[in-house]
Amino acid sequence: MQIIYFKYLKNIRTFQVINVITFFLLFWLIYIVIIFNQTVRAFFHKTNENGAEQVIINEIEKEISTSLNQDLRTSTKDFANKHQLILNHIEEFWFYIQSEQNKLKADKSGNNALEQTDEYNKADTLNKVLDMTSQFKRSLMTNMAELRTLEGGQNIVANQNAHLKDLIRARLQYIQNPADCATARKVSCMIDWPCGFGCQLHHVTYCLIIAYATNRTLVLDSSNWNYNSGGWEDLFEPLSRTCRTATGNGITIWPNYGHDKQIIKLTQQTYGLDPKTAPGFIPRAVPQDIAAYLIHAEPIVWWVGQIVSYIFTPNAQLRAQLSAHATKIGFTHPIVGVHIRRSDKIGTEADAHPIEQYMQHVVEYYDQLSLRVNDVTRRVYVATDDRTVIGKIRARYPDYTVLGDEDIARAADTRSRYTKAGLTGIVTDLWFLSHSDYLVCTFSSQICRIAYELLNSAAPGDASLNYKSLDDIWYFAGQLQNRQEVLEDHTPLDSNQIELRVGDLVGPEGNHWDGYSLGTNFRTGQRGLYPSFKVKSKLETYPFPTYPEVKIRSG
Repeated sequence: MQIIYFKYLKNIRTFQVINVITFFLLFWLIYIVIIFNQTVRAFFHKTNENGAEQVIINEIEKEISTSLNQDLRTSTKDFANKHQLILNHIEEFWFYIQSEQNKLKADKSGNNALEQTDEYNKADTLNKVLDMTSQFKRSLMTNMAELRTLEGGQNIVANQNAHLKDLIRARLQYIQNPADCATARKVSCMIDWPCGFGCQLHHVTYCLIIAYATNRTLVLDSSNWNYNSGGWEDLFEPLSRTCRTATGNGITIWPNYGHDKQIIKLTQQTYGLDPKTAPGFIPRAVPQDIAAYLIHAEPIVWWVGQIVSYIFTPNAQLRAQLSAHATKIGFTHPIVGVHIRRSDKIGTEADAHPIEQYMQHVVEYYDQLSLRVNDVTRRVYVATDDRTVIGKIRARYPDYTVLGDEDIARAADTRSRYTKAGLTGIVTDLWFLSHSDYLVCTFSSQICRIAYELLNSAAPGDASLNYKSLDDIWYFAGQLQNRQEVLEDHTPLDSNQIELRVGDLVGPEGNHWDGYSLGTNFRTGQRGLYPSFKVKSKLETYPFPTYPEVKIRSG
């Protein structure tokens, strides 16, 4: 009895320690969020008092410079970037808190993690948690102090980014519709390989980026398309009205792209080019003239999204079908899009995740939204290749309005995927996922990444944080080296971590979604874990053509 009593007291003490740690972590998070909200409100109050409504720019290099004050433009971009950085830090902070709490909880045998170590290791573990927590706190407080000094307005952000979107589309329409197809320089691109729709759409995106970078017209050959014998234009708008044949004098095979040949031909998917010899304009590069004025935390995602959205434009018949389907299922906002893949890629490119792992982020999204909006209908659009998933979510989450089509899920099965019905189904799912307010999916899936790209291309502001991936960070297959810039020094807290110094470049392998990422410091050559909030994606730019002959009107 005495042994049981002392074990009981020990458990009580351990439980109290966990509660104290949890309270401390949550207290700092709540405190930081409150101050952040006050800062943003004060900023917008000041902006409204100033009443600045800016003239939307007409020409990227000329009229932006003359219609917007340089200092205001710079401070607006700085404010938006700092705003997104703080939001990202808060999210990484929460990942860290959740992870450390889980480590302190009981393991499968029922024993507490703290009981399995001696007193010295307990203190060491707690000190590491407190040290990282204080670093998070200091970083956020510093960023919020800097935020107070910045001026700008979200209306300017929305107008400026919308103008850039219109400009890119006008440039694409220009190169895609030459006056004389016979003499126009072209990129010949075929979709005739056995991979999924997301893979094929990203390849066409790759081809159009090459066309934009080399001032050529993309000619798409879908005559042998494994999805649909009717070709691309059976569902989508033609990429060109004036030039649809890749004929001409002289052909060079990609990755050669010399100006002396009229046609660049892509005969296959060209992933994994040697970064030392690969053209500098392929992803992750963003056009320099666009990057100079774009206000977005992930410019590469926004840029790729503009290219994808030009290609992924439903024709009149498909638009009518999508509109009718939206009415049929009751698709309206707010809504979270969830993509759950269950078939061909599991075990090879991705792991299976239980429904609860997806839905916990849906629940979190609506819990946070309910602080600002009363009586929110909790809608979720489910896209899946497993028709049983939709019913399971409806049964397990009765308080949620679950939208989805089991017929589409059935058509997405590997046995019927490469049919007209299968194609229409995946296009429908992709359309509604990309029109959701928030995404929960796996970035190992090209469909998930495309939905994220399209969401960001259409959003009036910065939607770079409107997602939760259960596995990978965003990437573009065949991209140049992904690099992150180090914002703050980091001294390793254990042997699994690596040193960081301000200005270092890191090659990320993935975010563990627990406050840490895995990667290699290019300066030291060390590979290991590092705090995710101490880095940001490095903006890579390239001097794409600026097409001065393309003019657009504002308003």
